[in-house]
This record gives sequence, C-alpha cells and structure tokens, in this order.
Amino acid sequence: MVKLTLVLLLFGLAIASALDLGPAQGLELDAEDYQKLNKLRHLSEEFFTHYRNVTIEDLVPEGRLPTVSDLLCYAEFAQLTAGLATGSLWSYRMIDSWGSIPAGILKGHFKDLGHYDECVAIEQTVASGSTVVGKYCLASLPLTDLIGGGVGGGFSNLLNIQSAVCFPASCSATNMDTLLKRVVKQLIGLELTSSMVSESTCKTAEREEYDAVTIFAIVFFSVFGGLVVLATLYDYFLCEDQKKLPAIVKAFSARANSRFIFTVSTKSNPNVVECLHGLRGMSLIWVCYGHDYLIGITSPNINLYDVYTWAKTPYMEIIQEGVFAVDTFFFISGLLVAMVALRAMEKSKGKLNIPLMYLHRYLRLTPVVAASILLYWKILPLLGDGPLFGNWNFDNYATCDENWYWTLLYIQNYATHQQCLVHTWYLAIDMQLYILGPFLLLIVYKWGKKGAAVVLLITLGFVAYLFSVMVINDYSLLNGTGGGPNEYTEDLSHYTHNRTSGWLVGFLFGFFLHSIRGKDIKLSRPAVWLGWITSLALLFTCIFAMYPYGTFKSKTIPILNEAFYVSLSRVAWPLGLSWVVFACMKGYGGLANSFLSSPLWQPLSKLSFCTYMGHLMIQNLNGGRTRVNTYFSNYDIMLRFWQDFGFSVLLAYVMYILIEAPCGGVESLLLPNRRPAPQPKVLPAETSPEANPSPVDVEKRAADPIAPLNEGASASAPPLEIKTELQTN
Repeated sequence: MVKLTLVLLLFGLAIASALDLGPAQGLELDAEDYQKLNKLRHLSEEFFTHYRNVTIEDLVPEGRLPTVSDLLCYAEFAQLTAGLATGSLWSYRMIDSWGSIPAGILKGHFKDLGHYDECVAIEQTVASGSTVVGKYCLASLPLTDLIGGGVGGGFSNLLNIQSAVCFPASCSATNMDTLLKRVVKQLIGLELTSSMVSESTCKTAEREEYDAVTIFAIVFFSVFGGLVVLATLYDYFLCEDQKKLPAIVKAFSARANSRFIFTVSTKSNPNVVECLHGLRGMSLIWVCYGHDYLIGITSPNINLYDVYTWAKTPYMEIIQEGVFAVDTFFFISGLLVAMVALRAMEKSKGKLNIPLMYLHRYLRLTPVVAASILLYWKILPLLGDGPLFGNWNFDNYATCDENWYWTLLYIQNYATHQQCLVHTWYLAIDMQLYILGPFLLLIVYKWGKKGAAVVLLITLGFVAYLFSVMVINDYSLLNGTGGGPNEYTEDLSHYTHNRTSGWLVGFLFGFFLHSIRGKDIKLSRPAVWLGWITSLALLFTCIFAMYPYGTFKSKTIPILNEAFYVSLSRVAWPLGLSWVVFACMKGYGGLANSFLSSPLWQPLSKLSFCTYMGHLMIQNLNGGRTRVNTYFSNYDIMLRFWQDFGFSVLLAYVMYILIEAPCGGVESLLLPNRRPAPQPKVLPAETSPEANPSPVDVEKRAADPIAPLNEGASASAPPLEIKTELQTN
C-alpha cells in the first residue's frame, strides 16, 4: 500500500541517493558511456534506417513461430516503410511523434514523452484496403545497462530512460520490443535482457465500450443530478416560504444545501469547539499538498536530481511528515466521540442506542464512499487521456474489479493488500475504532477517572506493542529494512492496532473536557507560556526529529531509536494538539484561536469529507493528462497544488449537494428518533436542543472521521436540522 512517506523515499529520494549524487554532481559518465547514449539520441531515425526492408523474422522473438497477429503487424509495418519511401505524410507523422534520448540526462531528465496526440490520431487507409492506426508506447532503456552495471543498487529498476515510440496498432508490445532490442544491439553492441516495451504503457485512440458498471455509474449520477435539479427548481420558483418547504425537497435542494455550506456562524457558543474548523481545514490542506509532491516528484521532470538537494532541506520534513495530518483527524474523531456522547449519556442516564449509532455511522459515510468508488473506477477513465493516464501513482483502479466490496465493509486494511481506493485505509481504521467507541464510553461513564485510567493503560499497551513490533522485526520506515515495503508499511501504518494512539488520546482529552465542563479554569501567565512552549515543542519535534536521518542522508538511525520515535510521536502529536484545543476553548489561544476559529474555515470544514475523498481523482486526472516535461521546485508544486485543490473543492461541493446532503436528509427522515422535530423556540444555550442532544443526534455529530464539524453541527446534518440548530443558537 502506498504511504506518503514511503513513496516519497522510493520514487524521489532513493533515486538520487542510490546514485550517491551531490548537490551539483549529477550522474557520472565517462566518455565511452556518453558516446553510447549519443548513438541512441535520434532513435527513430536510426530505427527506420535499419528497418527499411523489414522481414517477418525481425518482428518475432527467437524461438517462436509467427502468429496471425505477427503477420498482420508485418503487413502494416511494410506499409509504413513503403510510405516513408514514397513520402506519405501519415508515415512521417508516425516518426515525428517519437521521443528521443532526452537532453539533460546529467540533470535527471529521464523521460521524453514525444507527441502523444500526433501518434494516436493516425488513421490511414492504405492500398490494400486496410486501415493503419497509430499506437503510442513508452519504451524503457535501462540506464544501468547502458552505462555499465553497478549504478543504482537496489533502485536500478527506477533508473530507466523512457522515450515515446509509435507503431501500427496491429503490432504488439512484444513485436516492438523485439525490433527495438535488435536496433540497440546493432548501435551500441548491448544485448538487453529486460523488456523495453510493456503493453501497459501502450495506447491507441480506440476506447473500450461501456460495460454494465460504467452505464450504471452514469445512470446513478444522472438520476441524483436530476433529483437535485428538480428539487432546486421547486425550491426557487414554487416555494416562497422556506419554512413550508417539504423536508424531502429540502434534502435534495442545491439552494438549501448551498445555504448551509456558505452560512457561517460568528456567534460565540460554549457548546461548539470552533478551533476544530481550522485544525480540520489545515490538516486537509496538508494531506492534499503532500500528495501533490508525490505527483510532482514522479512527473516527467527535467531536473530529477534536484530532488536530492531538496531532500536535504528542512522543508522536506514538513512534506514527508504530512502523515501527522491523519493523526489530527484521528484525534478530532476520538475527541468528539467522547466529549459529545458523554454529554448525551449524562442527560439520558447512561443510555446509548449502540445499534442505531452503528447504523447511522454506516449510512453517513457509505453513500459518499460508494459514489467515490464509481467515480474513480468508471468515470475517471472517461474524463481524460494522455501518455501517463492510467499509469500514475494512485490510479490503478483495476483493483476495484475484485476488491470494491471490502471498501464498503470498511475492513480493506486487513482484508486485502490491493485496496480499491488507497486513501480509504483511514476510513477503515476510524470505522473500526468507532465500533469500539461505545464500549469505552460505557467504561468511562460508569467508572469515571478509574475508567479513564483503564483507557490510558490500553493506550500505553498499543504504544508498547508498536514499539515491540518494530524492534523485534527490524521494521524501519527510514532505512528500508524489514520484510519489504508492502509488508512493514501496512503493518505500521494501515493496521488499526498500530494507529489507535491518536484516537485514544483524543478520546481521553474529550473525557477531560467533559469532566471540566462548566468550570472556570484560571491559569497564570507562566502556566500558559509553559503550555504553549510544551505543545509547540512536541509538535515540532514530531516533524523535525528525523531530519538528520534516512536513506538519503549521511546518518542512519538505530532501529531502537526509530521505534521510540514512531511509537511515541503518535502520542506526542495529539498531546500537543490537546493543549491547542484547550487553550482556544478557555481563552488562552490568542492569535492561534483567532486564526483557527475564523469563520472562513467553516465552508471548507463542511466540505472536508468530500474533498478528502475526491482530491486524488483531481490530482490523477491533471497528472495523467501531462503531455510535456515538467520542472521540479517548491514553487512549481505550489502552482500545481492550488489548481488541484481548487478543483478538488469544486468537486467536493458537487458531491456534497449531489450525494452527501441528500442521503443525509433522507436518512434523517427514515431512521427512528431522527425525524425532524417541531420548530423549537429560542432557548438558552444550556437548555437548548444543541446543549441537550439525544444520544442518536450526538452520534450523528460525532460520526464523521474527516468532516465532523464540531459538537454543535455536523456536515451530514440535513438542512432542516441545521436550520433548527442555527436558530436555537
């Protein structure tokens, strides 16, 4: 499973470190090596000069008899060479679309994408009556073989020069591979053993017909879109009094749902943790920004070796440690489950409708998750095209063919190594922790501080287990040891028993906030300063403690030290956040509280779940459409981020008014004890429905792992409930 830290190391940093490059050193080639590369510089010209009179034996690997497809390839290839001899424009287009050995290899320019559209647009009827169609592929030339072995170490498979080639579509990747290898052998005397052309990199203008699932996805989104349009038109033109708007119409009305998203509350409410809006929004931006660095580093950059220089900067640690943004989400989720649910249990004398909690939780998340699966799996391939489309970091969604149902069951992190949507491992962990939540709630409600001590012991037990796993199995995220990337990364990062610390610390902090509710806590100025210094020290230590170490640095860290860091940082991070939330709630936040509690965060906070679910789709779409080489720098990644994040928020808005809000509204009408209550009059905060929610309403507000707004409202709440809440506040 792909994890931000691991992929950054393997696909960006390890390339340069494996070559042992200095900041301005580049790839060291002697004169003979460089002459070999120059002989391949204009590969298309050399190729077609060599194959002016191609034979069937040239197309077929040694030891294999020609097949019907080989004969068809031979016939069309002969038409191509004949077209070159007679000066036919379509044949020259096929040559013109080829790439070359890139200029600037000594700076890490490894890919030349040629001209994708020129190749796939070729469709020429020849004299025999057949039609020759262009087929675009990326041919890989192993750099370590071209310049002599020994370079690259364990990462030699990443050091491939990729150049575009264009052939008749009837020729298979095997035919192309055979032809290219023979040309390379003739030019530089090197006999390659690995394949140069893979069918997975080949594309034509032909598109597959829509299958049943694709048709279902189109119909599904069309039906929901039609309902939203009809409800919105009814709301806008036929209903003058919004109070008389039918609940089912309000659930689907884009006008009503948009009003909820963009209506911000500026009134202070003791029952609302306003700073959680900012924490959630900043964490979401951190996640999306880090994923854009993944896209940027693995793009066809002309200066890949500059990644090595960048990797030595402290700024790289901020990107690499973006995994702590996920721990922030765990912390918020655990905090709300404890703080809000305990308040409801106090009013209901300890009663908790656990089955209804679970049902709401599942119905709250699953419509958006199911819609996202359809979008990624069937709609994304229809939205774009390009030489890299379908071969990007996250977009191998063919795994959804067999594993989509694990994602809807929220057990994909244990059930399969090939997850349908790679970023939903977080939802699986949070759902599994939510299932355990009611039992922890009963413990702390019944035994108070003693119950909290039990939860604390459970937390320390998980920390000790994670530490032991790393030390015993020698699992290192920095040094690349252990049982292989997939094995130890999933064990340390995607298994619930190793990611509970942040959620449990948030749960304990929520219990603490509940226990001091209504109390006026006065702290001296030195105590406040000590709290902020300690909090910031914990947060910055988590981010920068590993700065001197790693596969790309001169130092390596002993596994014992790294185990202490990994296991304790997952506790230290939520502890640092606990002070931030406490200080903001109790009037000691100052500038931090003004920033985190700004109403400007509220719309993004309400859309954060849909933004999280859809941001990889936008990043893959924009990255996969790349047709020219790119340049790596922090500024260029920032430009990429703002375009990706902007479209991700737009997609989130559409997903919210199309799927999330309507399904939430219908759920509120169908589930028992969740039907809209009569319009209440304005009540004081302490006696209002907001301060005295039912257990089911509380669980509704605490349910969302990505977008639980706060204890006063929920992103999943239908407009009717939200309107009631805003009026009572």
